[in-house]
Amino acid sequence: MGKEKKRLPVGLENFEQIIKENYYYVDKTGLISELIRNGGMVNLFTRPRRFGKTLNMSMLEHFFSIEGDKSIFESLEISKDTKLSEEYMGKYPVIFVSLKGINAATYETAFAFAVQIMKEVAATMQFLLESEQLSDYDKLEYQKLLDDTMSEAIFCSSLKRLSILLEKHYRRKVILLIDEYDVPLAKAFENGYYDQMIFLIRNLLEQALKTNNSLKFAIMTGCMRISKESIFTGLNNLKILSITDERYDEYFGFTDAEVKAMLKYYEIEECYEDVKSWYDGYCFGSTEVYCPWDVLNYCDRIKDYEDSFPENYWINTSSNDAVRKFIQMSDNVTTKREIENLLAGEEITKEIHQELTYPEMYQSLENVWSLLFMTGYLTQRGRVDAKRYKLVIPNLEIRDIFETQIMEYFKESVKKDGEMLRRFCNALKKGEEKKVEEIFERYLKKTISIRDTFVRKGQKENFYHGILLGILGVKEEWGVFFNQEAGEGYSDILIETENSETAILIEVKYANDETLDEACERALKQIEEKKYDEIFRESGVDRVLKYGIACYKKQCKVKLAR
Repeated sequence: MGKEKKRLPVGLENFEQIIKENYYYVDKTGLISELIRNGGMVNLFTRPRRFGKTLNMSMLEHFFSIEGDKSIFESLEISKDTKLSEEYMGKYPVIFVSLKGINAATYETAFAFAVQIMKEVAATMQFLLESEQLSDYDKLEYQKLLDDTMSEAIFCSSLKRLSILLEKHYRRKVILLIDEYDVPLAKAFENGYYDQMIFLIRNLLEQALKTNNSLKFAIMTGCMRISKESIFTGLNNLKILSITDERYDEYFGFTDAEVKAMLKYYEIEECYEDVKSWYDGYCFGSTEVYCPWDVLNYCDRIKDYEDSFPENYWINTSSNDAVRKFIQMSDNVTTKREIENLLAGEEITKEIHQELTYPEMYQSLENVWSLLFMTGYLTQRGRVDAKRYKLVIPNLEIRDIFETQIMEYFKESVKKDGEMLRRFCNALKKGEEKKVEEIFERYLKKTISIRDTFVRKGQKENFYHGILLGILGVKEEWGVFFNQEAGEGYSDILIETENSETAILIEVKYANDETLDEACERALKQIEEKKYDEIFRESGVDRVLKYGIACYKKQCKVKLAR
């Protein structure tokens, strides 16, 4: 056994904890020197969720803060930049506030959460009550920030007020870090109090960033680049650093070299291809990066259980609303084709509007393309001109989300068309192969098809299998089983109709370079050879129908065994 390996910081966002408790850290401290040398007065980093924004903010807080522990930066990249470290490390009062927790069903509750967040930030600075630099009036002003009954006016001036008091106390200007500035707006839009929330956040930011003489500089992060007019009115000193900017492009997300080093450290280099095809593929500026959340989760699992498969870690951690709404809006033929092309690994050129307000996001398909791009469900492979980008699905994980949402939407539409479902199931039960074929083909033409050119390993049958199960899953009174052990192997789909009077066996084949007829024969032959019908004969079902279904693109052929 070699030396014990460091733990992986899955879900940890506190920089000091990661370093002091000896977690594995991918060094992003180069961000500090680049910000000091090239940053603006107010900097906004927009990146999709789970790309390490909060951890980077925590790192900046610990670096600049007078209260910080300088020793934690000793072996990191930034320590080589000695002149800059001497000048800036541990030299500033820092206010770090995350607006992530402002998530509620009503404005009143959201405001109560906002007050709690601000109180907690203020409460870390109770040394101000003892400060000889502050007058009694200043201290009274500070105490208002610890009060549950804080008014909206006091809340909106809170960051500015804290800045003034900290500058008086330390005689140094203040660095302000605001994490996830747009979460309250997203939640407000979802729950119908957007106008009130935009007013609140706009006033908070305006006072903190525009009319604040105690400010050294500010850094904000968010997922979206909300249009300037709606929230940063008159803020002339704002530098927006989005996913299309070359600057800082390697500091959010893991680079290929960083991932290789991590896999080597944990002695799991053989997983490189899986990690790359599942979690890489995001292009920020001109750097290709992996999603750090996924890489950490997967490495954490694989180092203990080497038989683990790559998984979809986005499904459980974020609302995939954007993809779902996009699929629902895709009923026009052009968009349907475009999604099919994306799923096949192709590029689609679209004009991107980076500045949107929440109400605009779902107003048009153009805006939804932009939303998917900014939230990481699509990424770019180059620009065509100033506004148009070549968009692709970044990797297998995101493709999996698209496929899941397409199937969900398909099932919903099957439920809505009860008549078509009834006709399909009746035809299956009566052995009317031509009718089954005609209706199944109609279903195939209605849905977005998933061409498996992208995943060579995947069997092409999976998609058609999924569509069949999607249809049959809605038929509640039938027992539907798939890939069950039956006879001498695994069958595709086994159905027991109501009252067990009829059993139906379906074997699906993809007609690769053969005719649909040949593929049907191959399917029927498999049913015979594997003796799939024995399972039903044994349980007393007299009538067993055996179907071979062959598919190619949106065509199908159905044959019943005679």
